[in-house]
Amino acid sequence: MSTTMRRLPATAALAASALALAACSGGGGFDDPAPGESPGGATDAPAGELAVLIGSSGDAETDAVTAAVEAWSAETGVTASVTVASDLPQQLSQGFAAGDPPDVFYVSTDHLAGWAANGSLHPYGDQLANVEDFHDSLRENFTVDDQLVCAPKDFSTLALVINTDAWAETGLGDDDVPTTWDELADVAAALTTDSRVGLSFGPEYQRIGVFMAQAGGGLVAEDGTTAIVDSPENLAALEYVQQLMTDGVMAYPADVGAGWGGEAFGTGAAAMTIEGNWIVGALRNDFPDTPYRVVELPAGPAGKGTLQFTNCWGIAADSDSPDAALDLVEHLTSTEQQIEFASAFGVMPSVRSAAEAFAAEFPEQEAFITSADFATGMPNAEGAAEVISDFNAQLEGLANADASEVLASVQANLQAALDAAG
Repeated sequence: MSTTMRRLPATAALAASALALAACSGGGGFDDPAPGESPGGATDAPAGELAVLIGSSGDAETDAVTAAVEAWSAETGVTASVTVASDLPQQLSQGFAAGDPPDVFYVSTDHLAGWAANGSLHPYGDQLANVEDFHDSLRENFTVDDQLVCAPKDFSTLALVINTDAWAETGLGDDDVPTTWDELADVAAALTTDSRVGLSFGPEYQRIGVFMAQAGGGLVAEDGTTAIVDSPENLAALEYVQQLMTDGVMAYPADVGAGWGGEAFGTGAAAMTIEGNWIVGALRNDFPDTPYRVVELPAGPAGKGTLQFTNCWGIAADSDSPDAALDLVEHLTSTEQQIEFASAFGVMPSVRSAAEAFAAEFPEQEAFITSADFATGMPNAEGAAEVISDFNAQLEGLANADASEVLASVQANLQAALDAAG
């Protein structure tokens, strides 16, 4: 699953909030575990067994991970069980606090630094036999204090998804694929009808952030300690989105009766959406008759830009079997296994050795792959998740908001979080 922030329908709901990228704090307020569960959220297992806790985008991901773990167990003789979390960050924090977490689990970039700082994670990254095979940008996502904490699981990027029937019916052709903001606004207007909006995407930084990147903005400077939210570039991005909404050519999914961009697109309520490559599996499962193509997002004033989402395979510092856990992670991140995961639930492999095979097998996803060259990752500073969650709450009302006030408040909150983490 990509902590990727995405809101999916019931058949593909993210266990850790689509926005597996932002939502919960790793802090207190723990609920009692459900019957038959350990504080970490995994079913109690005999000593020596590995407990694996995941957040899942649906049955396809759950089945694929379970099959991979079972294959490793059969080969090594080590028993391992997979459990899907109902609230991954909360269940992990609860397990860490109780000293009884699962052995192996998904970790998103927004919770990495906090759990690394409090000693919850075993920093095993440099012990991986395939450590040099991971894409550089993904290793950077999971590096804290110059130490690779965990192995990147996979990754996703955002691109523009177009309903090809609507496109053709409107009289648009290949030459009309938008490459600039103005062109995107033009085709969104052309595709808008009384029963359909031209463009729809979620009310969150994890979607609107692409426009900030294309304008030359962002959240955190390269030094990792300075917030850059309140900038002319970010203001231009938010005002562009506001103008799309004012013109009636773009709407949030909830405003067209959908739970997320993929649903708005799949039901025909929107002719275009901005989503990650998980939409491939969601459309196949939930809206198989929807014709589509995927293209790179148009460039903004500063050029091309998109967002990148990723998780890593965390190993608990309190695991009783760290060597077995490391061996399992190496199996799960192997070239062959990552290609199998890509086939099963639409993620892109985190290792370079799988890139060519992925491109050959999934040519329709080329735009997602090429977008990695200009993608921005999510901030991994401690406290950033809470700030982004607040930002998202404000973005829900962006249509009628003072964009400069929104950015100023997020700037203050993020800088405070960076100062506290520093």
